[in-house]
Amino acid sequence: MSRLRRLLPGASAVRGLRARLVVAFLLVAAVSALTTAGLTYREARNAILQRSQDTAVNDLRAQINSLAPELAVPPSRSDLDFFRVQLERSGKSRDWDISVHYNGVPDSDEGGLRRDMAVPAGFKSSVEKRRVPAFQRIDRDGSPWLLIGMPVRQTDNTASPLTVYAQLPLRAEEANVEALVSAARGGALPAFALAVILPLFAARGVLRPVRGLRQAAGKIAEGKLDTRLEVKGADELADLSRTFNEMAAKLEESMAELRRMEANSRRFAADVSHELRTPLAAMAAVTDVLDEDADSLDPDTASAVRLISQETGKLARMVEDLMEVSRFDAGAAALHLDEVDVAETIRKTLQARAWQQRVTADLPDDVRARLDPRRLDVVVANLVGNALHHGGEPVRVVLHAPEPGDATLRIEIRDAGPGIDPEVLPHVFDRFYKADSARARSEGSGLGLAIAQENVRLHGGALRAANSPEGGAVFTVELPLRQEEAPPDGTVDEPADAPADPPTDDPAGPGKGTDTA
Repeated sequence: MSRLRRLLPGASAVRGLRARLVVAFLLVAAVSALTTAGLTYREARNAILQRSQDTAVNDLRAQINSLAPELAVPPSRSDLDFFRVQLERSGKSRDWDISVHYNGVPDSDEGGLRRDMAVPAGFKSSVEKRRVPAFQRIDRDGSPWLLIGMPVRQTDNTASPLTVYAQLPLRAEEANVEALVSAARGGALPAFALAVILPLFAARGVLRPVRGLRQAAGKIAEGKLDTRLEVKGADELADLSRTFNEMAAKLEESMAELRRMEANSRRFAADVSHELRTPLAAMAAVTDVLDEDADSLDPDTASAVRLISQETGKLARMVEDLMEVSRFDAGAAALHLDEVDVAETIRKTLQARAWQQRVTADLPDDVRARLDPRRLDVVVANLVGNALHHGGEPVRVVLHAPEPGDATLRIEIRDAGPGIDPEVLPHVFDRFYKADSARARSEGSGLGLAIAQENVRLHGGALRAANSPEGGAVFTVELPLRQEEAPPDGTVDEPADAPADPPTDDPAGPGKGTDTA
């Protein structure tokens, strides 16, 4: 069917409801009109011909009964000719031709009004043998004629060897039949016109609500859940509109409830993270002091102090990650674009985390782009940190210098580890996803890669994860080289308490969630 639609571009239009209604009405009208006209034509034609035949047979019999008693027995050829002429003159008003046969021998060819009459041999044989009147419609010079064979009976009702054949034209009957055909044809044209007009009106009445329903469904799909249909009448279409409105109302109510619950959840996570931030900062300061003095404590106390310091740091980073995720979910994250040297920004990221000795950087100079330097720092830090903790060294950062005409900037972070399990690969950017459930208490929170992806999306780019054919995992960042300063629709600037720079005491910054891979 699709191939047919390609070959016939107008086929799809014929499949429409309006076209199908018109075609169906036309077919019904055509079949009805043709059937009615055919039956009417057949019955009227038979009635006209039957009446003409009966009248002609009766007239011929009456003339024969009137003239036959005067015919000599056996008749001579001249007697037969005279008898024939009398019959022709008596039936002059019918314009019939007469042929008289005695013992199967016809009269002479002279003296008649017309002598171009021919009797089919089969018809003649049937009449001569059965000795009963018979008639047959024949074609004579392209016109319909009626042939009558009338055996003559004697006065004592015994069969006579005399037989009379008569032919009379059916021109008047044919004219009547043609008039019937013309009348049927003339009546069919208005019927076909009505068969086109009526379905158009019917389709208009049906398609208008259907079109409104389609438009309303489109608005619902676009998120305009307050869309409603106008209900008119009490038919099935009105019931359909009423049901659609009920469905839309319930959907709007459910969506409002879901949005309220989602907003409450985001607000709860943001509030909890915000409330935990201040005490965690104080705890981190205290644990830093205790950690510095751990060497002077006894081994058990020093071990406990270092454990508390480590867990406090992890909790602080998780709180920062949750606050960052809350900003993305609330649409509060915005870009602060600047013309930056991409290679220099990546070098600063590696230097801030003291990763120069563990990471090989292939960073060509003079690669500039309009990016948010803080978010680019988070992306690179999270990906490199993830590669160091869960991949394998050496880790390599490759900046691909864009060719002339390129619209995107590409950064690759490769590691020399075992790669990512193919079953895990589709989920590496899911929040709180950890490939190994046994690492539930690992250093990362499972948010680092998700935050990196959100930052790349905020730039209008894409972040992909794959396994390299040479081994190890490869994370590819694609960022547009040029973009507008205006933030996305519905976004507002970051809250005043959002960190402008990564914490100086956290080498991986706020997005260091590296337990995903």
